Amino acid sequence: MKTIRCVSAVVALLAAGGAYAANLEAGKSKAQEVCQACHGMDGQSAASPDYPKIGGQHKDYLANKSGARKNPVMGAMAAPLTSQDIDNVTAYYAKQPGTLASRY
Repeated sequence: MKTIRCVSAVVALLAAGGAYAANLEAGKSKAQEVCQACHGMDGQSAASPDYPKIGGQHKDYLANKSGARKNPVMGAMAAPLTSQDIDNVTAYYAKQPGTLASRY
């Protein structure tokens, strides 16, 4: 009986986790609204070499939830975004084709 309850709890947690999965369409919409002017819709910022190319980058790197990288402009742009917005946008840009290459 204890095993059944444990399995049921794991299944419930997995199902709940799916409710918070990133929504790529919402990410695309928010990217169009907030991010595209600097980073482009595909994350390959053609506007200026000052703006990083983020298409194809790892989602965790893009989210920068540790706060290790500080940029006053990005901080101001990202401040009104919810945690779900950030998950959606970073998932959207992570799915874009990347142009990054290793030099080594």
